[in-house]
Amino acid sequence: SIASADMDLNQLEAFLTAQTKKQGGITSDQAAVIAKFWKNHRTQIHESLVSQSRWDHALKNMNWRVDLKSQLRHVDQINTPVAIVEMELGKNGQ
Repeated sequence: SIASADMDLNQLEAFLTAQTKKQGGITSDQAAVIAKFWKNHRTQIHESLVSQSRWDHALKNMNWRVDLKSQLRHVDQINTPVAIVEMELGKNGQ
């Protein structure tokens, strides 16, 4: 939760305080260790998560369109917009 939200120090303190008060949560000693670790390694953890979550390095091409349904079995579904997106991803220079 801390890493995915990329919490600053105020958010971290509030989050860890809530976790120590929660039944079955963490102890204050564990909260102190987590806070110290996050303060020392926040940048590296964030960069690692960003690099792992990227599909690739570049968007090579993108096509999109919006379709409207004009005939359906149920009247309430007519004129419902549907977006279709096509993305081509690739590495830079390839």
